[in-house]
Amino acid sequence: MKIAVDTNVLIRAVLQDDPIQGPAAAKIMSEASLIAISLPCLCEFVWVLRRGARLSINEVAQSLRDLLQAGNVAMNRPAVEAGLMMLEAGGDFADGVIAHEGQWLGGEEFYSFDKEAVALLSATGQTARLLT
Repeated sequence: MKIAVDTNVLIRAVLQDDPIQGPAAAKIMSEASLIAISLPCLCEFVWVLRRGARLSINEVAQSLRDLLQAGNVAMNRPAVEAGLMMLEAGGDFADGVIAHEGQWLGGEEFYSFDKEAVALLSATGQTARLLT
């Protein structure tokens, strides 16, 4: 079976914080031949793990790497890697994903009011500008 999952399924599978939903999420994901995970789902996933569950950057990064390494997971791997790079540099996963996808869609420069995002992206060699 090929499935697409909502963020809440990923969260329950990882955290196992609900006695009914946790095992159900783990079961469906282990039985699926393909798990399609969208970028918005992954951005929410990181946000919930960091803000709600208060996991460390390293724990969240490891959860993402586990998904990347799973043989049955389909996702935009280059965008996830870009998000991981931002996360591990102390920034926001979503900013890395947004910048990557914007470039993939043809954008040549990333603009933001977020000083930290612009600084981190610039440090990685991307053209990023602070809009003031």
